[in-house]
Amino acid sequence: MTPRTSTTTTTRPPATTARLFFVDNLRVFLTVLVVLHHVAITYGNIPLWFYTEPAQDPTGGLLDLFVILNQTFFMGLFFLLAGYFVPGAADRRGRRPFVRERLVRLGVPLLLFLLLLRPLAMAPAHAGMLAADPELSYWMLYVFGIDPGPMWFVEVLLVMSLVYVVVQGLRERRAPALAAGADRDVSRPADSEPLRWFVPVVLFAVGLAVVTFVWRFAFPAPYWPVVGLPSPGYLPQYAALFSVGVFAYRRNWLMRLPNSAGWVGATMAVAGLLALGTAVAVLGVDSLTPGSWQVLAQLLAETLFATGVMVTLLVLFRRLFNRSNRFLGFLSENAFAVYVLHALVLVALGLA
Repeated sequence: MTPRTSTTTTTRPPATTARLFFVDNLRVFLTVLVVLHHVAITYGNIPLWFYTEPAQDPTGGLLDLFVILNQTFFMGLFFLLAGYFVPGAADRRGRRPFVRERLVRLGVPLLLFLLLLRPLAMAPAHAGMLAADPELSYWMLYVFGIDPGPMWFVEVLLVMSLVYVVVQGLRERRAPALAAGADRDVSRPADSEPLRWFVPVVLFAVGLAVVTFVWRFAFPAPYWPVVGLPSPGYLPQYAALFSVGVFAYRRNWLMRLPNSAGWVGATMAVAGLLALGTAVAVLGVDSLTPGSWQVLAQLLAETLFATGVMVTLLVLFRRLFNRSNRFLGFLSENAFAVYVLHALVLVALGLA
């Protein structure tokens, strides 16, 4: 094999394959984190699940810590990967067929969960509510307690996908060359093209922390009951990372990100984790007050940690898990089904 010459000493990632298996495997890993996240909520001290058994010993604190740290990055990375596949799908199908496909692929499971699965998952909660209000009928809870549960991700992803179509349509009206394909796959940089990533990533993390700080000050509610968002404070992160996913596809960032970024990302994650722990320990409850400088310091540390973890996972899975076999393919094909059905399974196991 003839060695490839390069003007940089940075180790380059492998060449792009027809399918990015490491992305499939990373989504499987994130789905596992989703399941573990809700298991930890079930047996921890955060009562934000259909069925809970609060911890009676210090292990509950460890579960809560896992939930808090996991929350900082795992759904954001989900949105990044989801955004990565939107431009290509929209380009191949066209805007209207893409919208129909999104409505079927995302909208139908969302409706099925809301109408069929959610009532079953809510049954234990209704039993507990009857102790406080014996007159509370199940149908009232069913009608007025609309909550998509973990399917909020599908709900938000559907909205973001539709927004992408609208924005792309406006861009193509202003620049007809885009509609003709000038901004499509043919213009994507090669895998070997160097990518200056560190400074933009750090600036992105700082900017996201500041935007999140302002957002949480303006909208401090920890839960939006109408649309069922359990973590509205992270909406800026979700929207930003979905957009990053779109640009990552157009500019081939996932393959151009150098392998050395994994070590740098791990260092960022450790530094952010230490800074976050120090901020919480030193600043105490003041760090939870929206609009204070303490919460800004906490958000800077949290975002640094989350960004470092995401960069590390992207490089780690690309280097070690960019392959597939029958078992991994089975997991990848059924990851979305697990996401949709796991709430009912966990509630049933908890009751058992």
